[in-house]
Amino acid sequence: MSPSDPAARWTGAHGGQAFFAYSTNYLIDIENAIIVDVEATTAIRQAEVLAAKRMIERSLERFDLYPSRLLGDSGYGSAEMLAWLVYEHGIELNVTVFDKSARTDGILSRDDFTYDHTGDIYRCPGGKVLTTTGTLVNDGATIYLASKRDCDLCALKARCCPKQASRRVPRSIYEGARDMARQIARSWEGGTSRRLRKKIEMLFAHLMRILKLDRLRLRGPNGARDEFILAATAQNLRKMAKLIPMPTPRLA
Repeated sequence: MSPSDPAARWTGAHGGQAFFAYSTNYLIDIENAIIVDVEATTAIRQAEVLAAKRMIERSLERFDLYPSRLLGDSGYGSAEMLAWLVYEHGIELNVTVFDKSARTDGILSRDDFTYDHTGDIYRCPGGKVLTTTGTLVNDGATIYLASKRDCDLCALKARCCPKQASRRVPRSIYEGARDMARQIARSWEGGTSRRLRKKIEMLFAHLMRILKLDRLRLRGPNGARDEFILAATAQNLRKMAKLIPMPTPRLA
């Protein structure tokens, strides 16, 4: 716990030395790089996801602005968040999917199995079928299970389920939204969105390097909120000075 600011969160998210911090979250009009909303949170992913939801709903309520698509990094790519964007708000996804299902020990990953939407089954690399009873486990996931007989006779068993009688593959009930995000990421539009994300990254770089907001002067969540709002206001004023043409002076 920080002795000077107990509400600050210890984080090492940037890969360097860990430190106490707050996070600033921006909702940005990507066409003009104007900050529409800002919210301060603790430096954890769950709080940042909640802030994104609040800013989207707040911008609709205050300014009648509704995004047709959302650009973001993998911090906003959880299954629940993607489902909230797609199924509840109809927002097109340009978000990197947060996925830790890939294996690094040589065992076949979930991506090696093909999902059949029509039959609601998975097919393994050996061509066998994995079925499910539809029972939800682990906060909204269904388990697809292969036949023990198929696994016993399979030549890939040592690379698939060496310590289990048969292979199990979990699938989130929100996996449809994740599949949509992956499909968009592989498309031409996904490449365009990745280039547009540079506008977002430039605003955060400007915040740190030009405005020098690498250290907060005020304490507590309210102090962080006030500093982040003032910084976003300064960034918007600088940007609007470039976007809005100056009136031509009249000659006497």
